[in-house]
Amino acid sequence: MDSLKLPVWLTGDNARVFAAPLIIIMILSMMVLPLPAFVLDILFSFNIALSVIVLLTSLYTVKPLDFMVFPTVLLVSTMLRLSLNVASTRVVLTQGHTGPDAAGKVIEAFGHFLIGGNYAVGIIVFIILTIINFTVVTKGAGRIAEVGARFALDAMPGKQMAIDADLNAGLIGEQEARRRRKEVGQEAEFYGAMDGASKYVRGDAIAGIIVTVINILGGLLVGMLQHDLDFATAIKSYTLLAIGDGLVAQIPSLVISTAAGVVVSRVASDQDIGGQLIGQLFAKPQVLYISAGILGGMGIIPGMPHVAFLFLASLLAVTAFVITQKAKSAAAAAAAPTPTAPLTPPEEEATWQDIVPVDTLGLEVGYRLIPLVDKAQSGELLRRIKGIRKKFAQEVGFLAPPVHIRDNLELKPSAYRITLKGVEVGAGEAIPGQFLAINPGMVTGTLPGAVTSDPAFGLPATWIDAGMREQAQAMGYTVVDAGTVVATHLNHLITTNAADLLGRQEVQQLLDHLAKESPKLVEDLVPKQVSLATLQKVLQNLLAEGVHIRDMRSIIETIAEYAGTARDANDLTALVRVALGRAIVQQIFPSTNELSVMTLDNRLERLLMQALQTAGPEGAGIEPGLADTIVAQTEQATRAQEQMGLPAVLLVPGALRALLSRFLRRALPQLKVLSQAELPESKTIKVTRLVGGQA
Repeated sequence: MDSLKLPVWLTGDNARVFAAPLIIIMILSMMVLPLPAFVLDILFSFNIALSVIVLLTSLYTVKPLDFMVFPTVLLVSTMLRLSLNVASTRVVLTQGHTGPDAAGKVIEAFGHFLIGGNYAVGIIVFIILTIINFTVVTKGAGRIAEVGARFALDAMPGKQMAIDADLNAGLIGEQEARRRRKEVGQEAEFYGAMDGASKYVRGDAIAGIIVTVINILGGLLVGMLQHDLDFATAIKSYTLLAIGDGLVAQIPSLVISTAAGVVVSRVASDQDIGGQLIGQLFAKPQVLYISAGILGGMGIIPGMPHVAFLFLASLLAVTAFVITQKAKSAAAAAAAPTPTAPLTPPEEEATWQDIVPVDTLGLEVGYRLIPLVDKAQSGELLRRIKGIRKKFAQEVGFLAPPVHIRDNLELKPSAYRITLKGVEVGAGEAIPGQFLAINPGMVTGTLPGAVTSDPAFGLPATWIDAGMREQAQAMGYTVVDAGTVVATHLNHLITTNAADLLGRQEVQQLLDHLAKESPKLVEDLVPKQVSLATLQKVLQNLLAEGVHIRDMRSIIETIAEYAGTARDANDLTALVRVALGRAIVQQIFPSTNELSVMTLDNRLERLLMQALQTAGPEGAGIEPGLADTIVAQTEQATRAQEQMGLPAVLLVPGALRALLSRFLRRALPQLKVLSQAELPESKTIKVTRLVGGQA
């Protein structure tokens, strides 16, 4: 005999697809179809159970988006209560004269046991519950949801900028960026939906009062006119049934309204509400001791309930004592001296093993930043550094050396410093537990906190508490945590000093990697035509000016073509730049065919060409006064170019490019100097400024 099988459309995911429409249809049909008292008991019990489930789910929710369906749950539960009110009203008015259990055992229990069968008390209790639900819980939750929706919408541009900044710094991947952007949009939609859904609950409270009044008046008329009941009997019977019906609906409504308030009023944290309450409300034993003293003092006042006050005072004192003892035990365990090694014999003579090689890249942190780089504590900065090296390799074209991380007790607790070959190239401060609000130049106000500057780019910034993060993003600030501050600074310095990071070993690894695909090309070039040192110098020259070396095939082929006639690394660099011209221009102007550039005035250009032609073997020399003028005018033109939102690019003849690039690089690191031979023929040129003449 075959086992009973469900239809295909009722199995697996299909059942979930049909569940929601069936539930809505059943709820709406309850308003039209008459239901027996037994079915009402089951549905009222289900309504109470649903409200308890929703409340407990909200208490164990870590962040609002974990309960994203909550606005829909509010709508469905409200419609369920209204449908039950309509169904129970029908039963109360038609069968109320038969006895207190006419509408089921649940309504009878709420009408008798909860209020003692006294309809006057029932009316008062019902009105109080409705007022609490309508004017306190629901109104407060609705206001919080309204403000939360407004702040979530205002904060969206700042959050999007923070996501883009993390993506550009290599701290996150494209998939993670999409997930965060989706989460930002969902958060704004959630608070907006909660703002609207809270109106359902408020309307439900008003409808509960009206339905109860109608049940009392309607029952009184039906009982006296149709069933010949006297006024006292009719008012008692129908009022108890109406109040019981109202309480059965209002208590679950109050529970779900409380759940709504819990969801929208909580602050984002890694703990649920229970963990936050226990962890923060009972975290300080001093507060518990003082509270115990106050309660104990009240307990000894004549006429006070001594047992209750003294019992609570004793309970708080014992709790504070236990917390204090645990804190002392933890402090003693942390301060316990580690076992010392036995005395060692006199030190041996120095050997070559005592020489420790200098780390190419180093990160030293103060003791408060150790959790960010400690594997045992799941240091977030370690993962970000891996992402930085991976993104650097993909964009620039070679693998940066590993970052050696160590703690340095000589630094301030929240300070860090970044070293390159043992020499400090950058330093800053990152405060754990706080956020750095960076002013990108278009904020709408100021923030309270420690004023500082972004260590990577020097933008004005402020260290703020975690609770002000949403407000800062809404005002237009880019808000990042301490780990992101360090990671962004490290990424900026690695990119800036890429030329110094490319050593002989990295060049050889590049050749070995290229040899897997083009072994003959590499074999014929190094060391037959050029030395490894010359190739390294060419690549370093490119990196020093921000040119990526991902296209190693074109670089090697160009050097191989001209190695017989050009032996100098600088000459080879100029030839390689021409070969990479399309990639260089694409890197500076990623999405336009019109290149807005600055150029030299004709007189200045001729003067520099004469100086170059008459230069000795050490290179051209520029008269100091002329040099100052060139720097000042180029700086002014660069500033004007950046104010127009255009990249700072100076277009010069090929013979002058290397000279001006080396000369202007120190004063204007953001300036790119291109030669005319490097521009692709498909691009059009638009001259925006003249250096050495009038614009």
